[in-house]
Amino acid sequence: MTDSKRRRDIPGTTIFDGEQARKGYALNKMCYSFNSAENRAEFLRDEEAYCRRFGLNEPQRAAIRQRNVLDLLAAGGNVYYLAKFAGIFGLDVQDIGAQQTGMSKDAFKAKLAAAGT
Repeated sequence: MTDSKRRRDIPGTTIFDGEQARKGYALNKMCYSFNSAENRAEFLRDEEAYCRRFGLNEPQRAAIRQRNVLDLLAAGGNVYYLAKFAGIFGLDVQDIGAQQTGMSKDAFKAKLAAAGT
C-alpha cells in the first residue's frame, strides 16, 4: 500500500490531495473571491447566480445552500478557502472544526483548550 493510499483511509476525513484540488477548483476559486467585500455582497444578493458564474456543480451548490462544510470538503473544498465562505455568515474556523467533529462549538473549544492549543 502506498503512502497516498494510506492517507485516504483516515475514517471520517477527506484528504485534500491533487484529485480533490481538481474536483474543487471552481468552488475554491469562488471562495477566494470572497476576499472582496463587493463579491461577498454580490453572493448574498443572488447565491445561485454567483455559484453559476464560477461553474459550481450541483453537489457543490447544494452544499453551499445547506451551509454544510463537510459536504463542501467532500466536494473538493479546501478548508482555508471555505473559511472565507463561512466568514460571510459570521462563522470561524472553530465553527468549522466543530462541524467536522460533530461537536458543539463550546465542546470543540474545550477540547482544544484541554489539548493545550
